[in-house]
Amino acid sequence: MLFICYPKCSTCQKAKKWLDAQKIEYTERNIVDVNPTCGELKEWYSKSGFPLKKFFNTSGLLYKEMKLKDKLPAMSEEEQLQLLATNGMLVKRPLLIDGDTVLIGFKEAEWSEKLG
Repeated sequence: MLFICYPKCSTCQKAKKWLDAQKIEYTERNIVDVNPTCGELKEWYSKSGFPLKKFFNTSGLLYKEMKLKDKLPAMSEEEQLQLLATNGMLVKRPLLIDGDTVLIGFKEAEWSEKLG
């Protein structure tokens, strides 16, 4: 199980505490040190069943600075995936990947249901 997070993010810290409390084993990866590749993002997106927009950190400073709310609708999926792969701060976190299960953001009820 791969847990991709930004250690300074309070939501990521909550998710990590929850995983530890559930005694769930995982490999932690700092999203800033090792940004997801375009290939990884493409695979996770296809497995997740979520719209691609859900992978964007829409509340992040970089998202707002780049005015992506206005730009994304005109971009192809491939262009959006390539953009996400340029900077980990554009990607919504935490991400939890386990085989075909992809969880984006931390919602305890959702994680309990998928991992319980």
